Amino acid sequence: MGKFSREMILEKAEELARMIAETDEVNYFKKVEAKINGNRKVQEKIAEIKGLQKQAVNLQNYGKTNALQRVEEKIDQLEKEINEIPIVQDFKDSQYEVNELLQIVTKKIAETVTEEITKMKDEQTLKGPTD
Repeated sequence: MGKFSREMILEKAEELARMIAETDEVNYFKKVEAKINGNRKVQEKIAEIKGLQKQAVNLQNYGKTNALQRVEEKIDQLEKEINEIPIVQDFKDSQYEVNELLQIVTKKIAETVTEEITKMKDEQTLKGPTD
């Protein structure tokens, strides 16, 4: 039987997750997210996009391709306008930083597990077959 149980590992994962949640990157992300949620201009454009997306689904269902194309162009224009708002760019940058941190942690765990497996194999090879 292994040294650590699945439950013990998951407990450590939760501890690591709590640590990550308290990093500067995540704290900044939460602040920027709150600003976006409180930004009327951004929220109005998001609501407008959602309404247009519903229209697009209906137009697609009825085969109204010309009208659908016009609605999709409006959606693209609104998305472009949203992306030009500085707080939205801050949000995207912050989101990227948090994702990068998570990827680094995931990669480190995978590398360490691989190293440990290799080390165990090497130790078994050095010991030779057991009788």
